[in-house]
Amino acid sequence: MAWAPLLLTLLTYCSGSFSQFTLTQPPLVSVSIGHTVKLSCAISSGYTFGSVTWFQQKDGNSPRYLLTYNKDSDKHQGSGVPSRFAGSKDTSNTIGYLTITSVQAEDEADYYCAAHASGAAQRYNEVGN
Repeated sequence: MAWAPLLLTLLTYCSGSFSQFTLTQPPLVSVSIGHTVKLSCAISSGYTFGSVTWFQQKDGNSPRYLLTYNKDSDKHQGSGVPSRFAGSKDTSNTIGYLTITSVQAEDEADYYCAAHASGAAQRYNEVGN
């Protein structure tokens, strides 16, 4: 198989009246077809993820819900989303991950993270896009 780069664009910003934390993703990731890629979504200092949700958006289409990950025993895979898309978090609950194994050409898209987070004795829901 010939090497073919796959570009995954990661876009994040917080909006809304409760914008107390920010989500940060690298702007662009390149991966070869058939390889594995791990996309990250970091939450600002002082907050931790309750759950992290991931969406995929291809040119000209609405965002597609991929999955929500809270912990191994509390996760939800979107309808029709292959198991090669998997969520996880670091042990400190400050970075959420989307791992895509056996990357395929059709995985080229923008990926958005959203957070249900806690910190400063309050809970917030934010969408990174």
